[in-house]
Amino acid sequence: MTYSRTVHVNGDFSQTVTAVREALAEQGFGILTEIDVQATLKEKLGHEMENYLILGACNPPLAHQAIEADRSIGLLPPCNVVVRTDGDRVAVQALDPATMVTLTGQDALKPVAQEATRRLDDALSALTGGKE
Repeated sequence: MTYSRTVHVNGDFSQTVTAVREALAEQGFGILTEIDVQATLKEKLGHEMENYLILGACNPPLAHQAIEADRSIGLLPPCNVVVRTDGDRVAVQALDPATMVTLTGQDALKPVAQEATRRLDDALSALTGGKE
């Protein structure tokens, strides 16, 4: 089962993170949480790894619709976005919102997933200029 929507960007990690934030904002997403996995693993375990950032993105109207359809849906946040170094490029990955429909079996979530997918795809496309 594929559960991510992924694009690769040529460029600097920090610049890509800024571009991701801007692209998500243009689609109505705010960033509620940010987890710097690289820094956390270095601090807690002494483990070295590539840049790896998890952005907890939220579109309030879509979140409201999803919560109204299924109060437990917060267990499956549909809009987490990972920005990570992948070789000489930067991978930007978003959880495929259809995953929440597949896992819950809730048909009421389909319209939310479809709209979230459209918005996330538009944000990802903006990062690559429609390529990839």
